[in-house]
Amino acid sequence: MARALPTRSVLTRCAIAAGLIAVALSLPGCVQQAPPELLQAVENLDRHLLSVQGAEFAPEEYARFIERWVAVKARLQSEDDVIRWPWEANGLVADLLKVEEEGRQAALVAAERREAERLQTLAWLTAVERRLRTLGSRVEEMGSRLILGEKLIETELLVKQGRSFFEQGRFSRSGPVLDEAARLLDDQIALLNAELGRYADERMVDTWRRKVRRTVAWSKRHQAPAIVVSKADRSLTLYHNGGVVASYPVQLGYNGILEKRYQGDGATPEGQYRVLKKRDRRQTQFYRALLLDYPNAEDRQRFRLARNAGIIPVGATIGGQIEIHGLDHRAVSQTLGCIMLENRWIDVLFDSVDVGTPVTIVGAVKRSNSVALALAALDQPEEEEDVAFADSTSDEG
Repeated sequence: MARALPTRSVLTRCAIAAGLIAVALSLPGCVQQAPPELLQAVENLDRHLLSVQGAEFAPEEYARFIERWVAVKARLQSEDDVIRWPWEANGLVADLLKVEEEGRQAALVAAERREAERLQTLAWLTAVERRLRTLGSRVEEMGSRLILGEKLIETELLVKQGRSFFEQGRFSRSGPVLDEAARLLDDQIALLNAELGRYADERMVDTWRRKVRRTVAWSKRHQAPAIVVSKADRSLTLYHNGGVVASYPVQLGYNGILEKRYQGDGATPEGQYRVLKKRDRRQTQFYRALLLDYPNAEDRQRFRLARNAGIIPVGATIGGQIEIHGLDHRAVSQTLGCIMLENRWIDVLFDSVDVGTPVTIVGAVKRSNSVALALAALDQPEEEEDVAFADSTSDEG
Protein backbone atom coordinates (compact mmCIF):
# COMPACT_ATOMS: atom_id res chain seq x y z
CA MET A 1 0.00 0.00 0.00
CA ALA A 2 1.45 3.34 -1.02
CA ARG A 3 2.55 5.84 1.89
CA ALA A 4 0.81 9.25 1.77
CA LEU A 5 3.13 12.24 1.21
CA PRO A 6 3.16 15.04 3.82
CA THR A 7 1.17 18.06 3.02
CA ARG A 8 2.74 21.52 2.43
CA SER A 9 1.54 22.84 5.84
CA VAL A 10 3.15 20.02 7.72
CA LEU A 11 6.42 20.58 5.91
CA THR A 12 6.30 24.26 6.75
CA ARG A 13 5.81 23.59 10.46
CA CYS A 14 8.70 21.14 10.46
CA ALA A 15 10.96 23.62 8.76
CA ILE A 16 10.15 26.27 11.35
CA ALA A 17 10.78 23.88 14.23
CA ALA A 18 14.07 22.80 12.71
CA GLY A 19 15.08 26.43 12.32
CA LEU A 20 14.32 27.21 15.93
CA ILE A 21 16.29 24.22 17.06
CA ALA A 22 19.21 25.32 14.92
CA VAL A 23 19.07 28.83 16.37
CA ALA A 24 18.91 27.47 19.89
CA LEU A 25 21.82 25.16 19.23
CA SER A 26 23.83 28.04 17.85
CA LEU A 27 23.45 30.01 21.16
CA PRO A 28 25.93 29.50 24.03
CA GLY A 29 23.46 27.44 25.90
CA CYS A 30 21.29 28.39 28.87
CA VAL A 31 21.62 31.85 30.42
CA GLN A 32 23.33 31.93 33.86
CA GLN A 33 21.31 33.19 36.79
CA ALA A 34 23.48 36.33 37.22
CA PRO A 35 26.60 37.60 35.52
CA PRO A 36 29.70 36.68 37.57
CA GLU A 37 31.07 40.21 37.34
CA LEU A 38 27.87 41.58 38.90
CA LEU A 39 28.01 39.08 41.73
CA GLN A 40 31.67 39.95 42.30
CA ALA A 41 30.85 43.66 42.37
CA VAL A 42 28.21 43.15 45.08
CA GLU A 43 30.53 40.91 47.11
CA ASN A 44 33.24 43.58 46.89
CA LEU A 45 30.77 46.17 48.13
CA ASP A 46 29.91 43.90 51.05
CA ARG A 47 33.58 43.70 52.05
CA HIS A 48 34.07 47.43 51.52
CA LEU A 49 31.15 48.24 53.82
CA LEU A 50 32.83 46.21 56.54
CA SER A 51 36.06 48.16 56.12
CA VAL A 52 34.32 51.55 56.33
CA GLN A 53 32.25 50.37 59.31
CA GLY A 54 28.96 50.62 57.48
CA ALA A 55 27.00 49.04 60.33
CA GLU A 56 28.22 51.83 62.65
CA PHE A 57 28.13 54.87 60.40
CA ALA A 58 25.20 54.03 58.09
CA PRO A 59 23.14 51.50 60.05
CA GLU A 60 19.84 51.97 58.18
CA GLU A 61 21.40 51.95 54.72
CA TYR A 62 23.64 49.03 55.62
CA ALA A 63 20.71 47.04 57.06
CA ARG A 64 18.69 47.49 53.84
CA PHE A 65 21.66 46.39 51.74
CA ILE A 66 22.26 43.29 53.85
CA GLU A 67 18.57 42.36 53.89
CA ARG A 68 18.31 42.48 50.10
CA TRP A 69 21.70 40.84 49.59
CA VAL A 70 20.78 37.94 51.84
CA ALA A 71 17.45 37.52 50.03
CA VAL A 72 19.09 37.52 46.61
CA LYS A 73 21.74 35.00 47.70
CA ALA A 74 18.97 32.74 49.00
CA ARG A 75 17.24 32.90 45.63
CA LEU A 76 20.51 32.17 43.85
CA GLN A 77 20.93 29.03 45.90
CA SER A 78 17.31 27.89 45.48
CA GLU A 79 17.36 28.42 41.70
CA ASP A 80 20.79 26.97 41.18
CA ASP A 81 19.54 24.38 38.61
CA VAL A 82 17.10 26.62 36.79
CA ILE A 83 17.89 27.07 33.09
CA ARG A 84 16.70 30.15 31.28
CA TRP A 85 16.82 31.03 27.64
CA PRO A 86 18.03 34.42 26.57
CA TRP A 87 14.57 35.70 25.78
CA GLU A 88 13.29 34.86 29.24
CA ALA A 89 13.20 37.66 31.82
CA ASN A 90 15.74 37.24 34.68
CA GLY A 91 14.51 38.99 37.83
CA LEU A 92 17.70 38.10 39.72
CA VAL A 93 19.79 40.44 37.60
CA ALA A 94 17.42 43.31 38.23
CA ASP A 95 17.43 42.58 41.96
CA LEU A 96 21.22 42.33 42.02
CA LEU A 97 21.48 45.70 40.35
CA LYS A 98 19.25 47.13 43.05
CA VAL A 99 21.41 45.51 45.72
CA GLU A 100 24.52 46.94 44.09
CA GLU A 101 23.02 50.43 44.03
CA GLU A 102 21.96 50.21 47.68
CA GLY A 103 25.45 48.97 48.59
CA ARG A 104 27.06 51.89 46.81
CA GLN A 105 24.72 54.32 48.57
CA ALA A 106 25.40 52.76 51.97
CA ALA A 107 29.16 52.91 51.34
CA LEU A 108 28.94 56.57 50.34
CA VAL A 109 26.91 57.53 53.42
CA ALA A 110 29.19 55.51 55.71
CA ALA A 111 32.34 57.05 54.25
CA GLU A 112 30.97 60.59 54.58
CA ARG A 113 29.81 60.08 58.16
CA ARG A 114 33.03 58.29 59.11
CA GLU A 115 35.12 61.14 57.75
CA ALA A 116 32.96 63.67 59.59
CA GLU A 117 33.41 61.77 62.86
CA ARG A 118 37.14 61.38 62.18
CA LEU A 119 37.52 65.13 61.78
CA GLN A 120 35.41 65.82 64.85
CA THR A 121 37.38 63.33 66.95
CA LEU A 122 40.67 64.70 65.62
CA ALA A 123 39.67 68.22 66.64
CA TRP A 124 38.73 67.01 70.12
CA LEU A 125 41.92 64.96 70.43
CA THR A 126 44.02 67.93 69.35
CA ALA A 127 42.29 70.21 71.86
CA VAL A 128 42.73 67.77 74.76
CA GLU A 129 46.38 67.10 73.87
CA ARG A 130 47.00 70.84 73.70
CA ARG A 131 45.39 71.37 77.12
CA LEU A 132 47.47 68.56 78.56
CA ARG A 133 50.70 70.05 77.18
CA THR A 134 49.74 73.45 78.56
CA LEU A 135 48.93 71.99 81.97
CA GLY A 136 52.17 70.01 82.05
CA SER A 137 54.34 72.97 81.12
CA ARG A 138 52.61 75.33 83.52
CA VAL A 139 52.79 72.83 86.35
CA GLU A 140 56.52 72.48 85.78
CA GLU A 141 56.90 76.25 85.76
CA MET A 142 54.99 76.56 89.03
CA GLY A 143 56.72 73.56 90.59
CA SER A 144 53.34 72.18 91.53
CA ARG A 145 53.32 68.73 89.92
CA LEU A 146 53.18 67.01 93.31
CA ILE A 147 49.96 68.85 94.14
CA LEU A 148 48.23 66.81 91.46
CA GLY A 149 49.60 63.47 92.61
CA GLU A 150 48.84 60.66 90.19
CA LYS A 151 46.07 62.57 88.39
CA LEU A 152 48.40 64.09 85.82
CA ILE A 153 49.90 60.69 85.00
CA GLU A 154 46.42 59.17 84.74
CA THR A 155 45.39 61.94 82.35
CA GLU A 156 48.49 61.43 80.21
CA LEU A 157 47.69 57.71 79.91
CA LEU A 158 44.07 58.41 78.94
CA VAL A 159 45.12 60.82 76.22
CA LYS A 160 47.58 58.28 74.84
CA GLN A 161 44.80 55.69 74.81
CA GLY A 162 42.49 58.12 73.04
CA ARG A 163 45.19 58.74 70.43
CA SER A 164 45.67 55.00 69.95
CA PHE A 165 41.95 54.40 69.41
CA PHE A 166 41.85 57.28 66.94
CA GLU A 167 44.76 55.92 64.90
CA GLN A 168 43.00 52.54 64.79
CA GLY A 169 39.91 54.25 63.39
CA ARG A 170 37.90 53.41 66.53
CA PHE A 171 36.46 56.88 66.92
CA SER A 172 33.53 55.75 69.06
CA ARG A 173 36.05 54.43 71.60
CA SER A 174 38.37 57.41 71.37
CA GLY A 175 35.71 60.03 72.14
CA PRO A 176 34.63 58.77 75.60
CA VAL A 177 38.25 58.27 76.66
CA LEU A 178 39.07 61.84 75.68
CA ASP A 179 35.96 63.05 77.52
CA GLU A 180 37.26 61.43 80.69
CA ALA A 181 40.70 62.96 80.15
CA ALA A 182 39.09 66.40 79.71
CA ARG A 183 37.13 65.93 82.94
CA LEU A 184 40.35 65.09 84.80
CA LEU A 185 42.01 68.15 83.30
CA ASP A 186 39.17 70.31 84.58
CA ASP A 187 39.51 68.74 88.04
CA GLN A 188 43.25 69.38 88.11
CA ILE A 189 42.91 72.98 87.02
CA ALA A 190 40.28 73.49 89.72
CA LEU A 191 42.64 71.93 92.29
CA LEU A 192 45.52 74.18 91.22
CA ASN A 193 43.30 77.24 91.47
CA ALA A 194 42.14 76.18 94.94
CA GLU A 195 45.69 75.59 96.18
CA LEU A 196 47.47 78.42 94.36
CA GLY A 197 44.74 80.92 93.66
CA ARG A 198 46.14 83.26 96.30
CA TYR A 199 48.98 84.09 93.88
CA ALA A 200 46.33 85.62 91.63
CA ASP A 201 44.55 87.33 94.53
CA GLU A 202 45.55 91.00 94.31
CA ARG A 203 44.82 91.61 97.99
CA MET A 204 47.11 88.73 98.97
CA VAL A 205 49.86 89.94 96.66
CA ASP A 206 49.49 93.46 98.04
CA THR A 207 49.91 92.05 101.56
CA TRP A 208 53.12 90.34 100.50
CA ARG A 209 54.35 93.52 98.85
CA ARG A 210 53.78 95.54 102.02
CA LYS A 211 55.87 93.02 103.97
CA VAL A 212 58.67 93.37 101.44
CA ARG A 213 58.53 97.16 101.62
CA ARG A 214 58.72 97.03 105.43
CA THR A 215 61.75 94.76 105.24
CA VAL A 216 63.51 97.04 102.73
CA ALA A 217 62.63 100.07 104.85
CA TRP A 218 64.09 98.35 107.93
CA SER A 219 67.32 97.68 106.00
CA LYS A 220 67.55 101.32 105.00
CA ARG A 221 66.72 102.63 108.44
CA HIS A 222 69.25 100.41 110.22
CA GLN A 223 71.81 100.48 107.37
CA ALA A 224 71.90 96.72 107.70
CA PRO A 225 71.40 93.62 105.49
CA ALA A 226 68.00 92.04 104.94
CA ILE A 227 66.80 89.11 102.85
CA VAL A 228 63.64 88.75 100.73
CA VAL A 229 62.63 85.43 99.18
CA SER A 230 59.97 85.28 96.43
CA LYS A 231 58.56 81.78 96.06
CA ALA A 232 56.89 82.49 92.71
CA ASP A 233 60.14 83.82 91.25
CA ARG A 234 62.29 81.30 93.14
CA SER A 235 64.70 84.05 93.97
CA LEU A 236 66.51 85.35 97.04
CA THR A 237 67.42 89.05 97.10
CA LEU A 238 69.98 90.47 99.50
CA TYR A 239 69.46 94.11 100.48
CA HIS A 240 71.80 96.43 102.33
CA ASN A 241 70.96 100.00 103.37
CA GLY A 242 67.68 99.54 101.49
CA GLY A 243 69.33 98.75 98.18
CA VAL A 244 69.69 95.52 96.25
CA VAL A 245 73.11 93.93 96.68
CA ALA A 246 72.53 90.68 94.80
CA SER A 247 69.81 88.27 93.74
CA TYR A 248 70.24 84.49 93.55
CA PRO A 249 68.12 81.64 92.18
CA VAL A 250 66.89 79.23 94.84
CA GLN A 251 65.11 75.93 95.15
CA LEU A 252 62.20 75.36 97.51
CA GLY A 253 60.69 72.38 99.25
CA TYR A 254 59.23 69.69 96.98
CA ASN A 255 55.84 71.36 97.55
CA GLY A 256 57.47 74.70 98.22
CA ILE A 257 54.96 76.76 96.25
CA LEU A 258 52.21 75.81 98.71
CA GLU A 259 51.44 77.54 101.97
CA LYS A 260 53.13 75.61 104.76
CA ARG A 261 50.73 74.01 107.23
CA TYR A 262 52.53 71.23 109.06
CA GLN A 263 55.77 69.28 109.28
CA GLY A 264 56.35 66.99 106.31
CA ASP A 265 54.10 68.74 103.79
CA GLY A 266 57.14 69.80 101.74
CA ALA A 267 55.95 73.42 101.66
CA THR A 268 58.17 76.43 102.28
CA PRO A 269 56.78 78.78 104.94
CA GLU A 270 55.79 82.39 104.30
CA GLY A 271 56.23 85.18 106.79
CA GLN A 272 58.67 87.54 108.43
CA TYR A 273 61.53 85.77 110.19
CA ARG A 274 65.02 86.40 111.47
CA VAL A 275 68.28 84.51 111.28
CA LEU A 276 68.32 82.54 114.52
CA LYS A 277 71.69 80.86 114.06
CA LYS A 278 74.51 80.65 111.55
CA ARG A 279 75.64 77.06 111.00
CA ASP A 280 79.05 76.80 109.45
CA ARG A 281 80.69 73.79 107.79
CA ARG A 282 80.35 70.53 109.76
CA GLN A 283 77.55 72.13 111.80
CA THR A 284 74.94 71.24 109.18
CA GLN A 285 74.58 68.56 106.52
CA PHE A 286 73.96 71.31 103.97
CA TYR A 287 77.46 72.81 103.66
CA ARG A 288 76.51 76.10 105.39
CA ALA A 289 73.14 77.24 106.64
CA LEU A 290 71.17 80.10 108.16
CA LEU A 291 68.61 78.74 110.63
CA LEU A 292 65.38 80.78 110.76
CA ASP A 293 63.11 81.32 113.75
CA TYR A 294 60.28 79.27 112.24
CA PRO A 295 57.70 78.74 113.65
CA ASN A 296 56.90 82.21 114.89
CA ALA A 297 53.69 83.39 116.55
CA GLU A 298 51.84 83.80 113.25
CA ASP A 299 52.84 80.29 112.15
CA ARG A 300 51.55 78.80 115.40
CA GLN A 301 48.26 80.66 115.13
CA ARG A 302 47.82 79.48 111.52
CA PHE A 303 48.62 75.91 112.56
CA ARG A 304 46.03 75.98 115.37
CA LEU A 305 43.34 77.28 113.05
CA ALA A 306 44.13 74.63 110.42
CA ARG A 307 44.11 71.85 113.00
CA ASN A 308 40.78 73.03 114.44
CA ALA A 309 39.35 73.17 110.92
CA GLY A 310 40.49 69.60 110.29
CA ILE A 311 42.50 70.45 107.19
CA ILE A 312 45.74 68.90 108.43
CA PRO A 313 46.34 65.25 109.28
CA VAL A 314 45.59 64.03 112.77
CA GLY A 315 48.78 63.94 114.82
CA ALA A 316 50.64 66.36 112.53
CA THR A 317 53.07 68.78 114.18
CA ILE A 318 54.10 72.25 113.15
CA GLY A 319 57.74 71.29 112.61
CA GLY A 320 60.83 73.48 112.55
CA GLN A 321 64.44 73.58 111.36
CA ILE A 322 63.71 75.78 108.36
CA GLU A 323 67.00 76.99 106.90
CA ILE A 324 68.51 78.86 104.02
CA HIS A 325 71.28 76.46 103.09
CA GLY A 326 73.67 75.22 100.44
CA LEU A 327 73.92 71.77 98.93
CA ASP A 328 75.23 68.75 100.78
CA HIS A 329 76.07 67.14 97.41
CA ARG A 330 75.10 67.62 93.77
CA ALA A 331 72.50 64.86 93.81
CA VAL A 332 70.25 66.97 96.03
CA SER A 333 67.59 68.66 93.94
CA GLN A 334 64.88 69.48 96.46
CA THR A 335 64.44 70.09 100.16
CA LEU A 336 61.75 69.30 102.68
CA GLY A 337 60.67 72.92 103.00
CA CYS A 338 63.88 74.90 103.28
CA ILE A 339 65.41 77.34 100.81
CA MET A 340 68.45 76.01 98.97
CA LEU A 341 71.00 77.81 96.81
CA GLU A 342 74.37 76.97 95.36
CA ASN A 343 77.32 76.82 97.72
CA ARG A 344 79.10 79.78 96.12
CA TRP A 345 76.04 81.95 96.83
CA ILE A 346 75.53 80.68 100.36
CA ASP A 347 79.17 81.62 100.99
CA VAL A 348 78.44 85.24 99.99
CA LEU A 349 75.21 85.28 101.99
CA PHE A 350 76.74 83.64 105.04
CA ASP A 351 79.47 86.28 105.25
CA SER A 352 77.05 89.16 104.57
CA VAL A 353 74.48 88.67 107.34
CA ASP A 354 74.42 88.36 111.10
CA VAL A 355 72.20 86.62 113.60
CA GLY A 356 69.02 88.70 113.78
CA THR A 357 69.01 89.64 110.09
CA PRO A 358 65.39 89.93 108.83
CA VAL A 359 64.28 87.28 106.32
CA THR A 360 60.93 87.89 104.64
CA ILE A 361 59.50 85.00 102.61
CA VAL A 362 56.52 85.82 100.41
CA GLY A 363 54.56 84.10 97.71
CA ALA A 364 55.17 86.82 95.16
CA VAL A 365 56.28 90.44 94.83
CA LYS A 366 54.36 91.21 91.64
CA ARG A 367 50.68 90.87 90.77
CA SER A 368 51.75 89.56 87.37
CA ASN A 369 53.79 86.80 88.99
CA SER A 370 54.60 83.55 87.21
CA VAL A 371 52.11 81.45 89.17
CA ALA A 372 49.20 83.83 88.57
CA LEU A 373 50.03 83.99 84.87
CA ALA A 374 50.34 80.21 84.63
CA LEU A 375 46.94 79.73 86.25
CA ALA A 376 45.40 82.25 83.87
CA ALA A 377 47.01 80.52 80.88
CA LEU A 378 45.32 77.22 81.75
CA ASP A 379 41.94 78.71 80.85
CA GLN A 380 43.07 80.61 77.78
CA PRO A 381 43.28 79.47 74.15
CA GLU A 382 46.81 78.50 73.22
CA GLU A 383 47.24 81.46 70.87
CA GLU A 384 46.54 83.90 73.73
CA GLU A 385 49.14 82.50 76.12
CA ASP A 386 52.12 84.32 74.64
CA VAL A 387 50.30 87.61 75.09
CA ALA A 388 49.62 86.85 78.74
CA PHE A 389 53.20 85.83 79.49
CA ALA A 390 54.67 88.83 77.70
CA ASP A 391 53.79 90.85 80.81
CA SER A 392 55.49 88.48 83.23
CA THR A 393 58.35 90.89 83.99
CA SER A 394 56.24 94.01 84.46
CA ASP A 395 55.22 95.48 87.82
CA GLU A 396 52.36 97.69 88.83
CA GLY A 397 54.32 99.88 91.22
